[in-house]
Amino acid sequence: MEKRWNIAPALEEEQIAIQQQIIENFKCPQAIATLLIQRGMDNLEEIDNFLNPTLDRAHDPFLLLGMEKAVNRIIEAIERGELITIYGDYDVDGTTSTALLYLGLRRVGGNVNFYIPHRMIDGYGLSMSGIEQIRDEGAKLIISVDCGINAVQEVDLINSYGMDIIVTDHHNPKEVLPNALTIINAKMNECPYPFKELAGVGVAYKLLMGLYKRLGVDNEENTHRFLDLVAVGTIADIVPLFGENRIFASIGLERLIQKKNIGMNALISVAGLAEKQLTASNIIFGIAPRINAAGRMGSAMRAVELMISTSPEKSIELAQIIQRENSIRQQIDQRTFQEACEIIEKKYKNMEETPCLVVSSDSWHPGVIGIVASKLVEKYYRPTLMISFKEGVGSGSGRSIVDFDLFEALSSVEDLLETFGGHRYAVGFSILTEYLDKFENLLAAVAQSKLTKELLKPPLNIDKEIELYDINHNLVDWLDKFAPFGTGNSRPVFATKNVMIDAHPFNVGRNHLKLKVKKDGCELDLIGFNFGDYLPLLKKNAEIHIAYTLETNTWQEKVSIQGRIKDIQIPPK
Repeated sequence: MEKRWNIAPALEEEQIAIQQQIIENFKCPQAIATLLIQRGMDNLEEIDNFLNPTLDRAHDPFLLLGMEKAVNRIIEAIERGELITIYGDYDVDGTTSTALLYLGLRRVGGNVNFYIPHRMIDGYGLSMSGIEQIRDEGAKLIISVDCGINAVQEVDLINSYGMDIIVTDHHNPKEVLPNALTIINAKMNECPYPFKELAGVGVAYKLLMGLYKRLGVDNEENTHRFLDLVAVGTIADIVPLFGENRIFASIGLERLIQKKNIGMNALISVAGLAEKQLTASNIIFGIAPRINAAGRMGSAMRAVELMISTSPEKSIELAQIIQRENSIRQQIDQRTFQEACEIIEKKYKNMEETPCLVVSSDSWHPGVIGIVASKLVEKYYRPTLMISFKEGVGSGSGRSIVDFDLFEALSSVEDLLETFGGHRYAVGFSILTEYLDKFENLLAAVAQSKLTKELLKPPLNIDKEIELYDINHNLVDWLDKFAPFGTGNSRPVFATKNVMIDAHPFNVGRNHLKLKVKKDGCELDLIGFNFGDYLPLLKKNAEIHIAYTLETNTWQEKVSIQGRIKDIQIPPK
């Protein structure tokens, strides 16, 4: 699919002076100084914070609106011996949040249990049946994590049962907020917290740190203890990895590597990652799908049990169950993706005139449609909504593209939906069969009004044009200091134009392209995952433009620099 290259503009005159200061202070290559400025860092302290993330640079938890009231109520519950139930979502963010608060509250004497809704029975978020079970178990205080910000009726039910609820969430609030004891969500308009992009597990961690600070137990051991869970939930939820999220991800990954959590160690082992230096990419593609599989194919309670486990034997047993569920999930994913592609090819004859995709079926597993929607966005680059119908009620999941706010779009057709929630790039919703056609038509009209044909080409943001002679091990070592990479802090992409193909390109693996290019007497080895279809277009000695990231490649104890292809352009003759 043709991409639109967005090459970052050259630095302005006043930025060049800052660039020189950065080079002199940090002894870094010019390209690194440029990248730091492009990422919004224009003073030495800010850059030092970025390159050396430490927990003492995190914000005071009591800056979060509602924190004082929440901490007071939790202390009261602990002192009275009241049962506290953590109510979490069934994804990675929700389960890590639940495990974190469960372990963290028990550490200071809390009488705690937890509840994760079943995707098929309860649906997303706070559920009536779940609330009734929690009441029957005798809980006096519920703390929601990664959900609850729009659960108006459910919170009213909790209040009617004489229980209190503290809502902690990071999803976008609607106009009417639930009547909870207190709400902690940095995205609320009146909340003064300076960092708005916390994941659900980040909010739960701030609540725990507020409690620990009030109790006087916020020592280094306690503040670092659960950061491995915070890192996994934060990275998996694809929130921007800058600010506090970068601190949590960076320190938490180090703690994960130190193997402090017995259950996570077991999952890392069955995922085949035990011998690797864990990265954010390993979390997104290796750990997160397995944790999510527990909630998609069975019960996410199992994922929480794994994270809080203190038994190596039990942990391996749970990890192996989750591994099997993930294998089943992958098979269902593949079949659902193929069926959805067939529907799309028949339904949308002219893709150029199609601004969004809505597909539905009575046979799809509701637990996988979010994953498949993401794959469809990758293939067609259109906002995509998938709906699984059962007895006239559809469970829907949507994924979007860079320039389209899907949450805002669904807000404009909210009267056709039974429920909906989410954020700009990902939504969940439910809809009755009779409203489907009108929903599709109105949503298509909204998308048509906001998306031009140019915006329906996937963008490729290129940080800097460089020449092959700029590439060396010092540059790559400095690029590694930008990790962990993710949304808001992606691995820097470079472009080099008019390189010559040296020797004959060839395919490896399933559909991966290997080639070597040269220019000005310098060479660079490249690999392009899923770029095998380009092979017939590439001839030895032909000139091409390449967009790529840089990494080290170790083969037979020899370390070399390799480019990972992001796109290839063949210049017109």
